[in-house]
Amino acid sequence: MLDRRNSYDAAAAKARCKAHRKAILDMTQRVTALHVGGAFSATEAVDCIYYDLMRPNAEGKVVGEGAPDTFLMSKGHGYMIQAIILNGLGIMSDEILNGYCTPGGLIGVHPDYGVPGIEASTGALGHGLSMAMGMAYAVKTQGKDGVVYTVLSDGEVQEGSTWEAVLIASSRGVNNLVAMVDNNNMQSLGFTNETHPSFYPVVDKFVAFGWEAVEVDGHDSQAIYDAVMNRKGDKPFVINLKTTKGKGVSYMESVPMWHYRSPNPEEYAQAIREIDEA
Repeated sequence: MLDRRNSYDAAAAKARCKAHRKAILDMTQRVTALHVGGAFSATEAVDCIYYDLMRPNAEGKVVGEGAPDTFLMSKGHGYMIQAIILNGLGIMSDEILNGYCTPGGLIGVHPDYGVPGIEASTGALGHGLSMAMGMAYAVKTQGKDGVVYTVLSDGEVQEGSTWEAVLIASSRGVNNLVAMVDNNNMQSLGFTNETHPSFYPVVDKFVAFGWEAVEVDGHDSQAIYDAVMNRKGDKPFVINLKTTKGKGVSYMESVPMWHYRSPNPEEYAQAIREIDEA
């Protein structure tokens, strides 16, 4: 079990996630190279990691010199939610965020190392868990107190390199690694249970590889937080997050084309209205 960073505020988490989704929608009206659906399915997970799980340094920052914990966005196409949160935390400037996918802008569709708050370039799916595992192992072998968090897509859990990392993490006792699978049952334009039915059950597969694993509602911030805080801590830990792609906007939810599409002005207005009324 981990020491609690602070008292958990479910109402604050809900309000933040609503604001995150609206900020992402605002971005969709400036540029079109976007992964809205996948960002919405990962919103609660990434928010929980940054705001309630990662511990701050002496300056109160969860990213930067002296911050004990690390986050790596393995699911590179979920970058929009990470960028929005980094901006809200004062780590990524407005100038950098507003340059998203623009000529001369510093940030693109996927995370790039060197941008404030980004620990590794990801988006080539299947590489992120290996990097996160290596980071966690380095922290552990150096005798430091630090947890490495990572969020994966369900699509990349089908990659062989992911399972190599799963095997090594348990074999080396990397118990300071916390992974979350954004399991929205969609991969690009297909449904996972149709294209890869043997993908399920996910939790049993991780357990067979020597991990501690649980499944929770990925849009229940309290459940995500409690799962991490109450883990036994003697093995690498994974949460299978049951999520909905495009969560919060009726016409986006579980509709394949919202993997990579921006809403038009009328759709934008409806999305903002639905999120406000939720």
